[in-house]
Amino acid sequence: MKQRIQQALDPLNDTRHMLRSIICGLCLLGLQPLLSGPAAAAAPVSREEIVTQLASGARNLANLEAPGADLSGLDFKGANLFGANLKGANLSNAKLGRCNLDVAILRDAVLVNADLRDASLFSSVLANADLRGADLRGARLMGNLERANLEQANLAGAKAGSDMRNQPMGLIRLVLTNARLRGAKLSGGDFSRADFSYADLRDADLTRADLTGAKLTGADLTGANLEQATLARAAIHNATFTRAKGVASVRGLESSEGRDTATFDP
Repeated sequence: MKQRIQQALDPLNDTRHMLRSIICGLCLLGLQPLLSGPAAAAAPVSREEIVTQLASGARNLANLEAPGADLSGLDFKGANLFGANLKGANLSNAKLGRCNLDVAILRDAVLVNADLRDASLFSSVLANADLRGADLRGARLMGNLERANLEQANLAGAKAGSDMRNQPMGLIRLVLTNARLRGAKLSGGDFSRADFSYADLRDADLTRADLTGAKLTGADLTGANLEQATLARAAIHNATFTRAKGVASVRGLESSEGRDTATFDP
């Protein structure tokens, strides 16, 4: 019953998420007058139309409507996909490096082995997305990735820490609750204040990762590499660190919350 209610609410949550993000973005850009103008609904675009646009050199694809489209293998490198609706789209092996995917809807999208290096995904929705083996090195991540599959994905050097200087509408952070990150690379990334509650981080590489103030409640870090990672003020209630490597070198572990309920090797 709880799952059915959640599924029914998901589209509403996406809509609220997008509206909130757009309003926030418009305010930051000083474009409040646009909020009073009429909004025109764009028609869905086919793969063939997108291929034609890309071949012509077009890179401004803001607010693209292509839900469920097969866009696998396409080269969007450097394109502006701000606010794009790519819900359920197949973007396997797509080249999305340096793309602006802020406020984009990628719920249920398939991005297996996609190249997202240095892409910007601010306030984007990737809940339930399949990002297995995706390359997210250096990407800016600040959105909803709950239940996403990031097994073997590369998030090394990701910029996913919350900026506490700019939170006009409440805390905006990376949400990875119940996400699958087994074997993922998060080395050297900034994940401060990110929410990893109940995430599967088994065998993940978290060397030198900044997890200051992160939420790791119920997360499974069995076999993870935590060499020189930072866990200052992190919430680790009921988290599992069995066979985790480099625990002795973790910075700030003494200030973490819920350490007495977490499981460590004897």
